[in-house]
Amino acid sequence: MGKNGIKGMDIKKDPMGMAITDYHKTGNADRLRVLSPMFEEDEIPLQTLFRKYEEMPIIERKALDLAKGKILDVGAGAGCHSLVLQERGIYVTAIDISPLSVETMKKRGVKKVSEQDFFTLDGRYDTILMLMNGIGIVGTLERLQEFFCHLDKILAPGGQVLCDSSDISYVFEDDNGMIDIPPEMEYYGEHSFRMKYKNVIGESFEWLYIDADTLKEKAANNGYAVEVVAEGEHYDYLARITKKLETK
Repeated sequence: MGKNGIKGMDIKKDPMGMAITDYHKTGNADRLRVLSPMFEEDEIPLQTLFRKYEEMPIIERKALDLAKGKILDVGAGAGCHSLVLQERGIYVTAIDISPLSVETMKKRGVKKVSEQDFFTLDGRYDTILMLMNGIGIVGTLERLQEFFCHLDKILAPGGQVLCDSSDISYVFEDDNGMIDIPPEMEYYGEHSFRMKYKNVIGESFEWLYIDADTLKEKAANNGYAVEVVAEGEHYDYLARITKKLETK
């Protein structure tokens, strides 16, 4: 899972960054817990943020193989994807809003990394990577319009966004296998979370899990096309987002 928020996160409220720092230093860490009013408490295994290419799921490996040109790695965490690309001699910029994660990436050898909110980022990129449910940083369906408007500014002509997400409608299956979504939910993929590491609890943040059909619809409404290029084993998928060609 990635992070949401603004540049300048308080180090004392950066549980993911603390966990990443500890794991990098010692190869071990306490539990990085994920808290939500909607779901049971979950946990992020820290070793997954330090994986080598061979240890990554097929969706992430496919994204890295498709990445080309000037690359942006959004919500880069411990930098595992950026390091794979660097080893291939590919130019990549890693960004994250977690200051401790950024410091760890520098220590791990990520050459170009900054503490940066995606939505205030400048520059032009040929490939934008948003992995490990990375498009979740958008937070809500409503904010997707802002996301696509920002792509208009930072995605180079002919560029691509490679992002993954999950259709979590299965969470709402009843005993008969029918999808029973609470009527008060505007969209079943919009949720809020907090992270906890040791005694540190981070700020609440919104996170979006979006099914492929809804992503295609929202993208089309904003002049973009979506192609599902890989599917995972548990309702997850990798999408390639590109600007639609204008026709006269």
